[in-house]
Amino acid sequence: MDYKKKIITLAVITSLLALLYIFYDLSGNIGYILPRRVIKVIAIILTGGAIAFATTIFMTITHNRILTPSILGLDSLYMLLQTVIIFVFGANSIVMMSSHINYLVSIGIMVLFSLLLYRFLFKGEQNNIYFLLLIGMILGTFFGSFTDFMQVLIDPNEFMVAQDRMFASVNNVNTDLVYLSIFLIVLVGLYFMRYYKYLDVLALGKDQAINLGVPYNYVVKRLLIVVAILISIATALIGPIMFLGLLVVNLAYEFLKTFRHLYIIIGSMLISIIALLGGQFVVENIFTFQTTISVIINFVGGVYFIYLLLKENKSW
Repeated sequence: MDYKKKIITLAVITSLLALLYIFYDLSGNIGYILPRRVIKVIAIILTGGAIAFATTIFMTITHNRILTPSILGLDSLYMLLQTVIIFVFGANSIVMMSSHINYLVSIGIMVLFSLLLYRFLFKGEQNNIYFLLLIGMILGTFFGSFTDFMQVLIDPNEFMVAQDRMFASVNNVNTDLVYLSIFLIVLVGLYFMRYYKYLDVLALGKDQAINLGVPYNYVVKRLLIVVAILISIATALIGPIMFLGLLVVNLAYEFLKTFRHLYIIIGSMLISIIALLGGQFVVENIFTFQTTISVIINFVGGVYFIYLLLKENKSW
């Protein structure tokens, strides 16, 4: 079965799983339950698609299928931001109580952080993507440590609010935020189309891409901005999911057996949506909300990450 047929198969599975999630055990006040389930499915599609999309681009740029955008520290920055808001203004502040303000502030600060980081690191010709990854790891560790420190100082009741923000959840997604996310992702997608043609060439490596006429630094900087915006939108919409991108993009490469980015992006997005829909279905109907979807995804993704490390070690 070629990769085109496999894409169709993934699309069919995604559709069936979405219908199962929406209509499974649909009883009671259908007028209230049905719209909420549809909104959850849309939020899952947006989040899963954005994370897979961004991770595919990031792995192509870094030429490494183990590194993900979370290495830049965006997830840690989001958790630090939520903790700082609670620490400074309190859990009942307008920034925390208004989902719109919190959403826009979170996206704005994460994108601004990425822009400043890229501008600083790409200012000189000697700085490269690996230096960016190193700085991202250091900053991510710093953000995580500072978040833990501040959480020790805040009130226990407010700590519970901060803790809720640290686990991805689609149960309380605001409808207006979903519509706003659709608008932002469409804009990012239109902007990305200008640079899509470079991805297959970038996968060959920096030297080969430059020899083939690609303005490497210019394209990479703008693709990294696309990655930052997509990850920021996904994280601010439902929360951080660390290993999802690593899991779904590698599975897409293994399943599709192609390096054409059009099919890898579509395939990884579909696998990501399947993983999130399946995980949320398990959370609601098997674990009865006793855990969160991020715990399931991160457990499976963590195990797969260890498998990839062992696999790479054997290849060396």
